[in-house]
Amino acid sequence: MPPTDRLLAFAAMSFLLIVVPGPSVLFVIGRALAQGRRAALTSVLGNTLGAYTLVVAVALGVGTLVERSVLVFTALKLAGAAYLVYLGVKAIRQRRSLPAALTGGGPADHGSLRTLGEGFAVGVANPKTIVFFAAVLPQFVDRGDGHVALQMLLLGLVFNAIALASDSIWGLAAATARGWFTRSPGRLALVGGAGGLTMIGLGVTVAATGRKD
Repeated sequence: MPPTDRLLAFAAMSFLLIVVPGPSVLFVIGRALAQGRRAALTSVLGNTLGAYTLVVAVALGVGTLVERSVLVFTALKLAGAAYLVYLGVKAIRQRRSLPAALTGGGPADHGSLRTLGEGFAVGVANPKTIVFFAAVLPQFVDRGDGHVALQMLLLGLVFNAIALASDSIWGLAAATARGWFTRSPGRLALVGGAGGLTMIGLGVTVAATGRKD
């Protein structure tokens, strides 16, 4: 187990990174506005599982390859960006079906497993998280204490617990604001389109930022 001082320092740094809205938070907000509380929280869970997959990858040494290889990092980043744009376009195309979804089904009524999988894909391809886990996480491990992989997995649990709580708050807040729109089909279609545009803008931002060397 990492020393207590390192664990607390890592938790503080994780908190500072997480509270600043990034790809995962904006994705959850977009889902909350377009589909409501359940989809938002399911997306949060998917994001968290995706992020912890990155922790496992770093603990097994795969993160070093991603951090050092511009080609691998760029490919993963662009794949995540493209997926966000795809989800945003789909949300815009289905915005008119949101009122029907609220009353018992329709194209916008995603299954929980599908929503979970989409959240997972966004979480595992989040450039901000990839860089943090690959470059920052190993610095908080006490290699002299041994069990390096286990220490990384524990630190990753700390990060993801904070992210789960923070992202859930964002999602619930956005879903609550969505309630006003549900009283009007026109307003609901508008917020569905706004959620789609949010995801498209996020995808473009992810593609345009990050490492270039």
